[in-house]
Amino acid sequence: MIVLILGGTQEAAELAKEAVNLPNIEVKVSLAGRTSQAIASNNSRIGGFGGVAGLTQYLKAEKIDLLIDATHPFAAKISENAAIAAEKLELPRLMLVRPQWEAVKDDEWIEVETIQAAAGILPSLAERVFLTIGRQELTAFAQIENIWFLMRAIEKPSPHIILPKGLLLLDRGPFDRDLEKQLLHKYNIDTVVSKNSGGNATYAKIIAARELGIKVIMVKRPILPQGECVEDVEAALKWVRGLVIGNW
Repeated sequence: MIVLILGGTQEAAELAKEAVNLPNIEVKVSLAGRTSQAIASNNSRIGGFGGVAGLTQYLKAEKIDLLIDATHPFAAKISENAAIAAEKLELPRLMLVRPQWEAVKDDEWIEVETIQAAAGILPSLAERVFLTIGRQELTAFAQIENIWFLMRAIEKPSPHIILPKGLLLLDRGPFDRDLEKQLLHKYNIDTVVSKNSGGNATYAKIIAARELGIKVIMVKRPILPQGECVEDVEAALKWVRGLVIGNW
């Protein structure tokens, strides 16, 4: 059986590493290629599919038997396309989605539905903002006056992207809580803007904001397609094993 993993997350990488050891399974991985560190191997591809039609054609051409969507929780479009394509071809599909963060005591969260909503409410709430939403959506904040932004991304934005007023830092998690607190203090940050990505790699900024009494504008996750969903790699492997046993 051939399983295609739609990747781009740490969980996807761990799943691919473990799944190749399962009997009677061939693993293929697809990466969006949003960073230059997305490196292709013999069983991987990089880049988009060209919508539902392109993904459907790929699944047919490569004779994919199982589809696992282990993309980022905010990669809503590819998840939607995967659901439609899998239904068309009657392929078993699983979503591997890490648990989202939940507010705890002393967190001061303001939850919003979209990046645009976060940009809309900032002028009445903040003066110095730590913007940690990735590089592709920074433009939404570019027209805001009277706010200084500390922006962090893994890689530089494309030249055509208009950046907000402030400073761009290039760094990759996992991040340390104490260093995050130092960063927030150094730049006099009064508000953090973050997507609710979940996981441990970037949660330190949430802890730091909590301990420093800094408010967080938290962008909620988009609604995912209906379908079977697990929260960790072991559960995904169990799903694959069950289908392999049922077909051999």
